[in-house]
Amino acid sequence: MVPEETMCPTEITLRVIGGKWKPVILWHLSAETKRFSELKRAIPGITQRMLSQQLRELERDGVVLRKVYAQVPPKTEYSLTEFGRTLGPILRLMCKWGTEHARRLRSRGRVTALAA
Repeated sequence: MVPEETMCPTEITLRVIGGKWKPVILWHLSAETKRFSELKRAIPGITQRMLSQQLRELERDGVVLRKVYAQVPPKTEYSLTEFGRTLGPILRLMCKWGTEHARRLRSRGRVTALAA
């Protein structure tokens, strides 16, 4: 593995938030604290195992906070840490870019490219 001090800063960022699901998870948590089941319902297509794995990685990287309540039935909530909230501008720019890209594809009749 390449030491982080020799990596491009973009690569460091992508190690934390890159992939198919992490930006989507972060987007949902940027609005409010959510329970695992709420996240699962909000993200169609993600498996329970994958959501759990991605949340653990985001927690490990200090971006997501996992709060477990000692009650029956067990209750676990996820939220962005203060450091995780600094990703807000990046997530908003990604959303804006995606909206514009989708609009351009629709205007060219390439809507099916979004389904991939």
